[in-house]
Amino acid sequence: MNLTIYLLRHGETECSRNHAFCGAIDSELTEAGMEMADAFADAYSSTPWKAIFCSPMRRTLATAKPLCDAIGIQPQLRDGIKEINYGVWEGKTPEIINRDFHDDYIRWSADPAWYAPNGGELAVTIASRAMAVIEEIKQLYSSGNVLVVTHKATIRIILCSLLGIDVGRFRYRWGCPVGSVSVVEFTEHGPMLLSSADRSHLEPRLRTLSGS
Repeated sequence: MNLTIYLLRHGETECSRNHAFCGAIDSELTEAGMEMADAFADAYSSTPWKAIFCSPMRRTLATAKPLCDAIGIQPQLRDGIKEINYGVWEGKTPEIINRDFHDDYIRWSADPAWYAPNGGELAVTIASRAMAVIEEIKQLYSSGNVLVVTHKATIRIILCSLLGIDVGRFRYRWGCPVGSVSVVEFTEHGPMLLSSADRSHLEPRLRTLSGS
């Protein structure tokens, strides 16, 4: 049996609902976000989990909690899988950032690997710290299922890193709506993407909430 890692994005927050950048802001789930967390637990509580790793933010902890409670596993918290820190862009929409920080926003949009938000983090920095957590999981668990509850950009950067895609393209290669899960199996030939941004565990009403 191979190691399979499930990358779960947290449920809806006020920031995601308003399409605002949210990295270091410690936002909570909305009511719909809590429903997403409950739906994931209902759908995946019968999966034989080896471990659950979680970003130590309120939105990710709340997303992991229903499953953790259902199966009796405590989440292992890792700072390495936090979201990008967006610096002074935190809480602002792309439209406002494009207006107030136009040149910087254009540079970041073109290559977020090497251009950071004003006062924020580079994508390559997130790749380094997040992949250290993935490597830790691979060292601890050679087989079985491990859940990683994290964030939109972090998941997309992890997928780029695992699948050999330029990290600077992370915003343009993967969809990652709120409450979605992507699954990677580690085979003898390397990581294989089994599913991307799956939300079949959510009822249709919740699947209409894309979030940013």
